[in-house]
Amino acid sequence: MDGIYFPGLHIFFEKVISYIRIFKFDITIYAIVITLGFVLALFVAMKEAKRTGQNDEDYLDFFLVLIIPAIVGARLYYILFNLGRFIEPGKSFGATILDMINVRNGGLAVYGGLIAGVTAGAIFAKKKKLYFPLFGDTITMGVLVGQILGRWGNFFNREAFGAFTDGPLRMAIPVEYYSDRFLSHLTSEGIITSEMWANLETVKGVPCFTVHPTFLYEGLWNTALLIGLFLYRKHKKFDGEMSMIYIAGYGLGRFWVEALRTDSLMIGPLKVSQVVAILCVIVAVGVIIKNRLDIKRGKEPKINYVPAKEDDEDEEVDEDSEVDEIDTETSEDEEIEKEIDEIEEKDKKVDESGEED
Repeated sequence: MDGIYFPGLHIFFEKVISYIRIFKFDITIYAIVITLGFVLALFVAMKEAKRTGQNDEDYLDFFLVLIIPAIVGARLYYILFNLGRFIEPGKSFGATILDMINVRNGGLAVYGGLIAGVTAGAIFAKKKKLYFPLFGDTITMGVLVGQILGRWGNFFNREAFGAFTDGPLRMAIPVEYYSDRFLSHLTSEGIITSEMWANLETVKGVPCFTVHPTFLYEGLWNTALLIGLFLYRKHKKFDGEMSMIYIAGYGLGRFWVEALRTDSLMIGPLKVSQVVAILCVIVAVGVIIKNRLDIKRGKEPKINYVPAKEDDEDEEVDEDSEVDEIDTETSEDEEIEKEIDEIEEKDKKVDESGEED
């Protein structure tokens, strides 16, 4: 059964594929959606760069180098907080490593990708001599667009859903969609809960799990956040404020959504993403408050600050040098002409004195 249903909304998708096959090679819809998200994120960031007087090609360069660090960071984060899935008794070292790098079976954490992205961005901005707070503001809206689209990859994969619900927004996934082996795995991991099993709902004649569509909740939250940033961007008080609002806003939404999910990464009794979300909110709000207080005390904020590149400075220095050289050459010519005039004046006096004699 390949359908996904929203019976409370009377929306029924009868055929939702999770991959397409090209020349006997399977390409997941998740991968296609993520790739499209990267492209749209780049487009938005480049448009914002042009609006604020920056070089949009810098952002093209950054996105080209960002892809690998973002994927590696998202994967390492997932592995770090889910070691039990990879390191098992009797499992060979080679099999463990292969399992760790096989992202086709899922396992990418958004926060890991964001942490890696921020780190890569800081290094890139320093190397290119870009003002990092403005760089972050420019990237922020692109990141949100990518996240909104990327969450729909979870929809096609029937993953990252929440606990049981019989509310009007419930998402119904046919039990028969999952193989017996995978269903057993999901149940043993607590992703499919006993409450879901006890409250199966028959939709279109098939038994279904009804769960919170947390991918949709997060997508809608991020969409609202993106619209707010677009409306506020021309009124920001300092460079870096947009990225801080994003970090705080996303953290609040993620904390709420994570509370509903059954597949969260855990650190002891705590959900990792909720801990990280709260830390993000605290730090971001703290940065905003500090900068607002500095402005209130009279400190001049930087807004859309684009530092002069070294090449431009070198050109200015070269131009000044050329002017100095011209001035020097002019002075030398004037001195030579003056000496010639003096010699001619002396010769004239000598000739006149000779005539008198």
